[in-house]
Amino acid sequence: MTSVPPEDLQATYVATLVDEWARGGVSHAVVCPGSRSTPLAVALAAHRAIRVLVRLDERSASFTALGIGLASGRPALLVTTSGTAAAEVHAAVVEADLARVPLVVLTADRPPELQGFGAPQTIDQTHLYGRSVRWFADPGPADAGSRGTWRSLAARSVAEAVAGPQGPGPVHLNLAFREPLLGAVSGTDPGRSDGGPWHRVVRDPGAAPAGAVAAVADTARRGARGVLVAGAGCGDPAAVVALASALGWPLLADPRSGARTDDPVVIGGADLLARVPIVRSALAPDVVVHLGAPWVSKPLGQWLAARAADGADVLAVDPCWRWVDPDRAVSTVVPADPEAFCRAVVEAVGPADGPAGGSEGGAWLASWRAAEAAVRQVLDPRTVDGPGAVTEPGLAAHLVRSLPGDATLVVSSSMPVRDVETFGAPRAHPPRVLANRGANGIDGVVSTALGVAAGSPPGRATVALVGDLAFLHDVSSLVRPGEDTAPCTVVVADNGGGGIFSFLPQATALDDVTFETLFGTPQLPDVADVAAGFGVPVDDVGDAAGLHEALARRVGEGLSVIRVRLPSREDNLALHRQLEGDVATAVDAVLRGTAEGRDG
Repeated sequence: MTSVPPEDLQATYVATLVDEWARGGVSHAVVCPGSRSTPLAVALAAHRAIRVLVRLDERSASFTALGIGLASGRPALLVTTSGTAAAEVHAAVVEADLARVPLVVLTADRPPELQGFGAPQTIDQTHLYGRSVRWFADPGPADAGSRGTWRSLAARSVAEAVAGPQGPGPVHLNLAFREPLLGAVSGTDPGRSDGGPWHRVVRDPGAAPAGAVAAVADTARRGARGVLVAGAGCGDPAAVVALASALGWPLLADPRSGARTDDPVVIGGADLLARVPIVRSALAPDVVVHLGAPWVSKPLGQWLAARAADGADVLAVDPCWRWVDPDRAVSTVVPADPEAFCRAVVEAVGPADGPAGGSEGGAWLASWRAAEAAVRQVLDPRTVDGPGAVTEPGLAAHLVRSLPGDATLVVSSSMPVRDVETFGAPRAHPPRVLANRGANGIDGVVSTALGVAAGSPPGRATVALVGDLAFLHDVSSLVRPGEDTAPCTVVVADNGGGGIFSFLPQATALDDVTFETLFGTPQLPDVADVAAGFGVPVDDVGDAAGLHEALARRVGEGLSVIRVRLPSREDNLALHRQLEGDVATAVDAVLRGTAEGRDG
């Protein structure tokens, strides 16, 4: 290699990395235009196995790459040039870390001789993302002596992103390139003869800890009143439902768990139920088992934390035993794969004609089912399709109810994710629900949805539910080259500002002008006009009939926007409070009647 020109050596180095990434299962790269990243961009564009998406805005690009990983479970490559371009992706790296989404960030950099002397677009990119990455490497410029390490570098970056000890997450490679930046590939070193990656990581979730399995099974056999709480990352939904059925415990399944099906053990109204005084006393559990991420619902979290303070045993099952316990309620952390844990407990409980707790366990579940039925009796007539204006609860309920079972619903933080969690009813084959709930921000939600669409199998529709502020916050996501766009319909819930703040103390503690200026923040740009200005097809609807027609026309047909004009934020707050009160009345009547029937 001593006779190879430096630029050809550099081009060969990058081509080797790209080939190894493809061998490791990488199929997408999101590239931001820039000079210093030229070697990476050219090599990626030349590789047939990797689809390249080009985005101008690094922040939007990073969330697009995040969405690809969220949808597929495989990391996308994110390519930026040097300088502040690399800093723009920090928010997505943080989200990928906390949400455990695989991502490989490739920041181009100036070589060492240009560092510290005022060279343009040069900042300190060493450990730029701090502790948010699973692994960081800065191998320096390519040289002949390091050629034997090139494939290892690329393979390890994928392995660390997918199967690191802390679970999936972001990896950062800072790659320095010298000018000239273009060269000829002089032949990449051969990879493994079987076509696989240079390094493989085999993660066996193994058996769940026998002690924890036996404890849960024994607790159920003794007739303890327990609940399962399932969120994103809970494993196979069928295994979770099977565990609840075997134990005779209600399954509080949030939409992101995939387990909010129409099985009799599934409880979808837990957020509303946790607000009802009689539920907090009559349905108070002795044992709580958390599988996957917690619900968004603050009332549910606070109620379960109060039960823990009163002596309830709270178990959290997590394969990497990360401490997702903001209320400090967990008494036992079980380091196990949730799916393996579910199957092990079902096996330990053994076959039975009824739930593990016998007749007492059956009564416990029956009370929960009665409460859930009361919730549905109130909500379903109030959130079904009607001739009038679409409400925020009704919009969330309709999307969960009507989207195809193989579709994906990407939900923004703030009010949309809460409304889907509260008002999305269980159904036989629910759509997949995804959300950026690692850091819980509204950053890049449209970009994330576009990434989910790109990373989904062909023919799968992606629909995003976002607020008007979240849409405008990420408006640069609509800046795209003329490539074909995977089907993605962005439904914008437009209530003229930040709806969630109306539910917070600021709304009553501040005068109207101050509140609107600092928190309501209605924006001058019109959502429909903005989308149309970017050349995106737009439907502007205000009633249920228009919403149905727009969804039928747009879902699955490329990138489009449906702006849904909603009642005022004040009316939305009043509707939520009214529904909460109606549910409380209905549930109170049902549970008191059930208790009186048992006493009689």
